[in-house]
Amino acid sequence: MYSYLKALHIIFIVTWFAGLFYMPRLFIYNVEALQKPEEVRVALQQQFTIMMKRLWYGITWPSAIITLFLGTTILFTGGWNNIIFLEEGRWLLIKLCFVVFLYAYHLSLHIILRQQVKGVFNYTSQQLRLWNEVATVFLFAIVMLVVVKQSISVVWGLVGLVAFIALLTGAIKIYKLIRKG
Repeated sequence: MYSYLKALHIIFIVTWFAGLFYMPRLFIYNVEALQKPEEVRVALQQQFTIMMKRLWYGITWPSAIITLFLGTTILFTGGWNNIIFLEEGRWLLIKLCFVVFLYAYHLSLHIILRQQVKGVFNYTSQQLRLWNEVATVFLFAIVMLVVVKQSISVVWGLVGLVAFIALLTGAIKIYKLIRKG
């Protein structure tokens, strides 16, 4: 039974991340539609609103809830809760901290969605492009922790994460220069 729960957990993580990756892209397109002529802008924003709501409430939120339920179930049925505060469970404790921040990120996207549906655009497309990469950073950190567990030191893990963030930020800046040029 444990293996089935774990498989389902991974499946719902994937569908959740699909929503976390695509939602900010829709925000970006919605913001960029503001630059279009009114008739086009209205049509695009109506379509983006439909797409955002379907993705968010039909896939992303349900996947986040099921992921949390299955993850908690696995934590206790697998006995992981017994080692979480021990040396060999440090990776899991750090991973769970990243997961908490990932849910905070999820909630931040929910706030942006509610704002954009109301026609409030507080962020530029460039800011949203940067925010779009936050899910990638969380995915990278969480998967590395789960796969390598104790094999990676906290210091080298953080160095790797900072280097990955710098690489992503640099790639975004290069993309911005290419788009302008």
